[in-house]
Amino acid sequence: MHASFADPLAGLDLAGFSIGPAPISSSDFPVREAVLQTLEAVWSDLFALVSGTALEADAEDLGWAFVNLFHRSAERKSTALDRATDEVRALVATADGSEIQTHELETQVERAQCAEAAMLALEEMREIAASLYLNEFGSSWKPVSSSRFNHGAMLTSALVEGRDFLRARAEAKRRAAMPEGTPVVFAGGRTRHPSEADALTFANNVWATLDKVRDRVPDMVLIHGGDTKGVDRLASSWAERRDIPQVTFSLDMRLGARAGFKRNERMLSLDPRYVVAFPGNGVLERLVIEAKTRRITVVDRRGPLGTSPKSGAHSPN
Repeated sequence: MHASFADPLAGLDLAGFSIGPAPISSSDFPVREAVLQTLEAVWSDLFALVSGTALEADAEDLGWAFVNLFHRSAERKSTALDRATDEVRALVATADGSEIQTHELETQVERAQCAEAAMLALEEMREIAASLYLNEFGSSWKPVSSSRFNHGAMLTSALVEGRDFLRARAEAKRRAAMPEGTPVVFAGGRTRHPSEADALTFANNVWATLDKVRDRVPDMVLIHGGDTKGVDRLASSWAERRDIPQVTFSLDMRLGARAGFKRNERMLSLDPRYVVAFPGNGVLERLVIEAKTRRITVVDRRGPLGTSPKSGAHSPN
């Protein structure tokens, strides 16, 4: 640094001074139509490139990673939004009405709003990429170690300030974590079928059952365990095709043998309208028993190929 500039700079009190990203307008983000066309083109070119090559076997992994690019970027923006919100909270708590403090609060709110707008834009890109993944591989895209929140329908903070921003942000996080609607618990284990025809029949029975339940519960929120290798995967794919919100309760492996029973407890604590049960293990059996104890209607499909174990069983009511 040149001495003529370094000397006066050294005499300044820079304690607590930070340089943040310049605020940007939401109009700077690409429009949905452009995003859709671009991602469809990239996706098509990517799989045309590996088709017929040794990498074709890894196509699903490549597709998953493609979606994950946008998911991770959205997560980073969400973290930046949380930090900016904490700054707003601290400034609101110490507000003294001074011009300097008011300006700082306005600046932090603007930065938080910009981070939120960027997060929403990246989440929209992820959802478009996830729909391409669903169409390509027939299964719902799911991140490895985090939740796939979609804040797009949440209360926006674009026109609020100070305390109103904090209230809007708190409400937005709550709504992202638990979508509004009537919970329906879906449970089942990993199954093997002797033939492709049997596997298709089982999958069709899963979808047909969930369609019947949705007819009775139009505002349903699907609650399941998120197992990407079991029947949960079929249910998750159905929900994505039908635009049904989902909440997954993964096993807490720190609980050892109690993990499955603890998950049952957490899912039933939502007071679901139905529990839809497909073939599974003893933990699922306990879920069914506990649901009946709580007078929750059980749609029992634990028979062969996902049919009712009782002849002449009724549709969900």
